[in-house]
Amino acid sequence: TGNLNYPAVAKRAGFSSALTLDVGIKPDGGIYSLRIRKSSGYPALDQAAKRIVRLSAPFPRLPKALLQELDVLVITRTWKFSDETGLRTR
Repeated sequence: TGNLNYPAVAKRAGFSSALTLDVGIKPDGGIYSLRIRKSSGYPALDQAAKRIVRLSAPFPRLPKALLQELDVLVITRTWKFSDETGLRTR
């Protein structure tokens, strides 16, 4: 989904930038929240990362055992946009 919806600003020669995004996932796999923890410095990239997550939802339901410990699962990922490698997360 990420590389299919790659932002134009990141396709420039020599371009590379990263951002950190928190994604809150509800028990049913829907998105509870999206928060930019560290901006890429490019609003278009920050919005593209959020859009890619929204397009990827819903996610699998959270396991019942996990729901005994929390109401919302928050996953923090670093997104790297680059003209050479496309989109990578870690």
